[in-house]
Amino acid sequence: MKVNLKINDQLVSVEAGSTILEAAEKLEIRIPTLCHFSMDCFHVEHRCASCRVCVVEVEGRPNLAPACATPVTEGMVVRTNTLRAINARRTILDLLLSDHPKDCLICPKNLNCQLQALAQEMGLHHLLFKGEQSTYNRDLSSNAIARDLDKCIMCRRCETACNSVQTVGVLSAVGRGFQAVVAPAGLKPLAETECVFCGQCVQACPVGALSEIDNKYSVWRALNDPAKTVVVQTAPAVRVAIGESFGLEPGSISTGRMVTALRMLGFDKVFDTDFAADLTIMEETTELIERVKKNEKLPILTSCCPGWVKFLEHQFPELLYMPSSAKSPQQMFGAIAKSYYAQKIGVVPENLVVVSVMPCLSKKYEASREEFSHDGVRDVDIVISTRELADMIREAGIRFDQLEEQEYDSPLGESTGAAVIFGATGGVLEAALRTATDWITGKDLQEIEFTAVRGLEGIKEATVEVDGLSLHVAVCSGLGNARRLLERIQNGEASYHAIEIMACPGGCLNGGGQPYHHGDTSILKKRMEALYRDDRNKPIRKSHKNPSIIRLYEEFLGEPGSHAAHKLLHTAYVNRRD
Repeated sequence: MKVNLKINDQLVSVEAGSTILEAAEKLEIRIPTLCHFSMDCFHVEHRCASCRVCVVEVEGRPNLAPACATPVTEGMVVRTNTLRAINARRTILDLLLSDHPKDCLICPKNLNCQLQALAQEMGLHHLLFKGEQSTYNRDLSSNAIARDLDKCIMCRRCETACNSVQTVGVLSAVGRGFQAVVAPAGLKPLAETECVFCGQCVQACPVGALSEIDNKYSVWRALNDPAKTVVVQTAPAVRVAIGESFGLEPGSISTGRMVTALRMLGFDKVFDTDFAADLTIMEETTELIERVKKNEKLPILTSCCPGWVKFLEHQFPELLYMPSSAKSPQQMFGAIAKSYYAQKIGVVPENLVVVSVMPCLSKKYEASREEFSHDGVRDVDIVISTRELADMIREAGIRFDQLEEQEYDSPLGESTGAAVIFGATGGVLEAALRTATDWITGKDLQEIEFTAVRGLEGIKEATVEVDGLSLHVAVCSGLGNARRLLERIQNGEASYHAIEIMACPGGCLNGGGQPYHHGDTSILKKRMEALYRDDRNKPIRKSHKNPSIIRLYEEFLGEPGSHAAHKLLHTAYVNRRD
């Protein structure tokens, strides 16, 4: 059903239930917003109208209406640019700025802050209101997410991401009036909560109240230490997003430029997490086939995503027998680098620094988990986000868009198309199916694109026929969807052989450490398309065909699932419910 209305004397027809803001967007009329946040393809809509920056005049209403939360009605007459509306917006913004720190120059969201951008847009260059400011201690407890409540503007976008999308339930409104902020109950440090550090709250936050723990200085120190050999690994999703930080089109595949930039920064070797993704498939698929043959501990759940693993440990500890015991590609890479590679180059593990560039903030937490260090030596020493790497490249004065393309170093830089699609939801499962179907049939099958598990939908299901065996599989992204799927399994409403789960909606391409997309899901679709395009262009598209992986098993690990492989590449999980 269509509703007809008039905005600034222009007629527009929109679907019933649409808001004034949506109707204005159809006419390309800009109404400023701050608390509003929408991601259409994930059905995320935040309409709490807490900031009131988007107020407009509606004919017949005595008060101003928030455009982001006011439904349109037939014959409605709206004006967005009256003196009354503009004055109200300026006053609201003045009041927000009066209780906001003025350290923009060193704020982690400087030039990415929507409050800062609005102040610039409205020409607010002096403070109209002065007075007391709220003060809290910064929370740096988690190794992943930094929380600065002095900068919280109570937009509650992070609350929607945490509670409605991810169903983790850590963030909510705390306090009243001037002391109101969004935080864990009792203002607990994040490390003492059930937070999974997925970083979706950081992506949603319009200001510097939430950001990543900054590890750039640790990387610079390591690079400047002559006693250390410093190597770097880059995750699949980083290559299709980092270019956005330098003005390249979303979906640009920047692998070669990124490798060149990393060498220019001073890394001794530049490697690819995709190598370890192929390794993960070798171990995880071996485990899948064994479980299917024995018909036990099914469904097997992928274990690549540390945010998802921590969610399971807190929310569903009774299912801890389900996830694959295989470490994530990040941690597998670290373990192999500190053993196999360190031996090859004659460096003791203590002097080999492994840096990861990840799209995910939970990877910072994962690297610090106790089980991923041996004799005080961590598998992965430092984790930085895609955004942090972009900052370092800019700091070094490197013209990223003008760089020539170079190749990764060997032997931990060779990978397949199966590995690169790890960056999109469904990619891990598709990669596993490519190897599983070959191993089960004993053939080199050519039909390797399992398109039924692709796409940005929250839950996808498929049945794959392999040599008379029907494999029932599911793919899930976003922890709210994961909760719904696991509850169906617990209730006996669904049965599968294998399930891939990623904490972030859309998978790693939408990780909490990626360049900010501000809810523009067209950017995410372009990143996803780029990953599959990269896969199609690879000469080898199956993990078990990777020559460097084959050599690793021949020289060092023996075979998938061996004692040596289990010692280095597998882990166990912890009941964190209490």
